[in-house]
Amino acid sequence: MMLAENAVIDVQTAKYVEGYKLRLVFSDKKECVVDFEPFLRNTSNPMIQKYLQLDNFKNFTVAYGDLFWNDYDLCFPIADLYEGRI
Repeated sequence: MMLAENAVIDVQTAKYVEGYKLRLVFSDKKECVVDFEPFLRNTSNPMIQKYLQLDNFKNFTVAYGDLFWNDYDLCFPIADLYEGRI
């Protein structure tokens, strides 16, 4: 199911699963597990690479419908998260 155009969907909760995976629950009750490892492993940006340290990765926040790390140091479009990809 794709995110409908003009739909306002927010991330309601995020829970750590394992490795670099988070289980996300959206405002329409859809749930999915997103694996952030490929993105993190394929970046050369040191500001992003620091999230390969699991303690840093696990320190995420859900607020105002967004999932982010360290005051938006790392964040992703909700439409991509909704589709389970980044």
